[in-house]
Amino acid sequence: MSHTLKTRAISLFIWFTLLWVTPSMANNFEFKPITQDVYAYIGPLENRTPENYGLNNNIGLVVTDQGAVLIDSGAGIPSAQVLEKAVKNITDKPIIAVINTGSQDHRWLGNGYFAERGATVYALEATVKTQQSMGAGLVDKMIKVSETFSTTHPTVSKAPFSGDSATLTIGNMDFELHYYGDAHFPGDAVVWLPKQKVLFSGDLIYVDRMLGVHPFSNVKSWQKAFHQAEKLPAEFIVPGHGQIADWELARKDTGNYLDKLVLVMEQASEEMKGVDEVVSENADWPEFKHLEHYGSWHKTILSRTFLQFEAAM
Repeated sequence: MSHTLKTRAISLFIWFTLLWVTPSMANNFEFKPITQDVYAYIGPLENRTPENYGLNNNIGLVVTDQGAVLIDSGAGIPSAQVLEKAVKNITDKPIIAVINTGSQDHRWLGNGYFAERGATVYALEATVKTQQSMGAGLVDKMIKVSETFSTTHPTVSKAPFSGDSATLTIGNMDFELHYYGDAHFPGDAVVWLPKQKVLFSGDLIYVDRMLGVHPFSNVKSWQKAFHQAEKLPAEFIVPGHGQIADWELARKDTGNYLDKLVLVMEQASEEMKGVDEVVSENADWPEFKHLEHYGSWHKTILSRTFLQFEAAM
């Protein structure tokens, strides 16, 4: 077997093994291998707790010949310290960079901790704009989870990339940042490793868990962004939440849900239905009942999405 085929076989074995690892096991705060020099921490599907340090999301780690790169930085100083310790179990190289995919607390509030230790923070302007407007409020929410977050201060990239895409090389690794449209948060982006064919989707993709629709989320834009990201020939997808996936699983748990939301709610708004009627008619979508939090979130998502389309009429 050639070296290339052998490496590919090992990567596939690791990937299929990860598919059987339940996200709840991730409270060990360990980075698991995806392919050579690329790792992921898979957070639990539960909500933020003092015990999980707000790390109920997925975080990426790429080890370059110059140092370690984190894809997202955790929900503040306590979670950043946990991530730092987990990185040391993988490599003795310092964390030299952080790349942000989004603006929700556990995506970036650990930036300051790593920046103070010499890491460069990278992000797109669209992401930074949202971080700046929401930062103080997000810290307050994390303090409600645990007072240990009280020393956290929002820290954004000092020189964010303009435009919707950026390419950077760190050591021997190439990274691409892409903004395809507002999604879970305004300015959500993805990180693409073209050589390794690994996609860190941030909150553009959820697996195993219901996606989160806030009043400020943009469901129609999110749907379009998902399908734009689909054009990337990813062999490994690290979603914002849930197990390592391929495009088939990403479509099953996120793409199909977004498609149905847009189709049903757009039609309902055109028919000038009431929100209570629409929610009642669509309360049972059995193909998505396997997703964590379906029972408590689905109706809220229906309501918020319908109101978005109604407001746009």
